[in-house]
Amino acid sequence: MTRGSRALVVYPNLRGQGGQDPDARLEEAKGLALAIGIVVADAFVLPVRQPRAATLFGEGQVQNIADACEQSEAELVIVDGSLSAIQQRNLEEKTRRKVIDRTGLILEIFGERAATAEGRLQVELAHLDYQAGRLVRSWTHLERQRGGFGFLGGPGETQIEADRRMIRDRMARIRRELEQVRRTRGLHRGRREKAPWPVIALVGYTNAGKSTLFNRLTGADVMAEDLLFATLDPTMRAIRLPGVDKAILSDTVGFISDLPTQLIAAFRATLEEVTAADIIVHVRDLANPDSEQQKREVIEVLTGLGLFGEDEEGGEPLVPIIEAWNKWDLIPPQRRSELETAIQARPDETIVCLSALTGEGCDLLLEKVGEVLTEDASTCTFVLPLSDGQRIAFLRARGEVMAEDMLTEDAEHPTIRMTVRLSERELGRFSAL
Repeated sequence: MTRGSRALVVYPNLRGQGGQDPDARLEEAKGLALAIGIVVADAFVLPVRQPRAATLFGEGQVQNIADACEQSEAELVIVDGSLSAIQQRNLEEKTRRKVIDRTGLILEIFGERAATAEGRLQVELAHLDYQAGRLVRSWTHLERQRGGFGFLGGPGETQIEADRRMIRDRMARIRRELEQVRRTRGLHRGRREKAPWPVIALVGYTNAGKSTLFNRLTGADVMAEDLLFATLDPTMRAIRLPGVDKAILSDTVGFISDLPTQLIAAFRATLEEVTAADIIVHVRDLANPDSEQQKREVIEVLTGLGLFGEDEEGGEPLVPIIEAWNKWDLIPPQRRSELETAIQARPDETIVCLSALTGEGCDLLLEKVGEVLTEDASTCTFVLPLSDGQRIAFLRARGEVMAEDMLTEDAEHPTIRMTVRLSERELGRFSAL
């Protein structure tokens, strides 16, 4: 599969399958193809009443796919669903085209985008896990055998067994390397916790605008394009917030429906950054008609990471969550009014409407994040010698100074009275100075 290849995208709409609207799912599949430079020659939804073990689709539907490939001159078929190795092979034989399923396509994107050593290791692990179950596709050589041990040994090790063993060995090595990366990440996280800077994690469905918002808030230049999975490796930058001198903002990989199980396991270390966050900003694309379903997909992943309680359906978040309703600049005025009314009906939730592209609402988001991070803060008054520069600087840097007064009763030993709003954690650190 090369960039510029022409592809036919097919979404199998299985009977009884809930979740996304078929047309929205098809658009997402086209977006995945475009994200890796594939030209979408044609795309359509095919209803599947009874999945066929051999081809997934019925015979007539398979013929329709083959005919559509001829008419659109497509050299690749992308099935936006899960295919078994046998189904993939049979479809390739019947359409005389290369066939790739949703998992394979996402793995291709991840393989192209991973930038760090850790990201590349994680993608390779996912690829190997995916390939291990598909060695049967290489049917032309898998019956070849290697010699057994000894003169009277059995028939020996077949090629497929040798291939699987090599894959298992390589996967074991990668897991050991990733475990070392995880320990290093844990040490870095431990140092951040000691330096008490709160961590804010941006999460959301892929292409919701997380990286654009990250760049807007931090002045960074993280890759932010109108592509699915533009960000794969976590990025962190320091920012200032109202009442908080320094905080760490983390941009994370976007979530997506039916994320391959291989990638969920492989990217566990990356998602650990979310579990260590003091606050989560859930960035949503309100201009997308499937925004509510995308929210459910994100909450499902966060629940799997242990960030929601299990006392009721969905549970309560164990970490404060702010919803950032992004792409507000694309919302028509009448729809804006409807959404603002909906926000008023949800007083228990913190929701900020913004546009990461234009900057509208971004200051309000920072203000809300600062409020959440300092909601346990108390106002204290301190009288300090003017010579105590360390503690005075600490209060100015770590707290929100409400008032400062110079006291001149003793000219030889001048003092300063400071009224400061401090969180419990900062107050404890101040007391230890």
